[in-house]
Amino acid sequence: MTTHASKIVQLNDPGMPRRLSPEASRSAALEAARDLLLESGPQAVTLKAVAGRIGRTHANLLHHFGSASGLQRELAAYMGDKICSKIGAAVVQMRGGAVTPHELADLIFDQFDREGAGALASWMLLSGNEDALDPIIEAIHRLVDEIGEDGQDDTSLHELTLEMVLMALGDALLGGPMSASLGLPRETGRQIAGRKLAASFDEWQSQIKS
Repeated sequence: MTTHASKIVQLNDPGMPRRLSPEASRSAALEAARDLLLESGPQAVTLKAVAGRIGRTHANLLHHFGSASGLQRELAAYMGDKICSKIGAAVVQMRGGAVTPHELADLIFDQFDREGAGALASWMLLSGNEDALDPIIEAIHRLVDEIGEDGQDDTSLHELTLEMVLMALGDALLGGPMSASLGLPRETGRQIAGRKLAASFDEWQSQIKS
């Protein structure tokens, strides 16, 4: 006979899969996919590996994402929102004087390098799933719309955003070997981006003061 106490033990058994809401299960899968991307690279992010990481079945992941390309697309959206949220907050802090343009450049470059956005982009391109990058591009566009206030020209902000994203992405993918082959410090790309952001910030301050 199963006692009330034994039922509690069974329900709290860490070896048993927990019942999660569909949204919580999806979020757990995306976090696991991001962790696998950072730990082992794009090739490690498979539906089977993600399912194993969160104690779910391959069929369960198929139910949530439909396919490996569906997982890629949702991971791109998930990471794009997180990346742009951090960058947007840092832009506000820079305008308030709490963050320097060089610190903002470091943050942007970190998102594409250490936080995995560059690896995610290369994974999608190599797998022929270029459309899965759309959520990141859309998130960046929303970010530009949010921060493009206080008199900053839309065209200049769009050009600056394009330049920063391309620089950060290129640095994440080739910055190490390129800087080494040219005899430059590894952080040179970040420094160039920081100088560009500083010049743009000075110009923006001049616009709002005039």
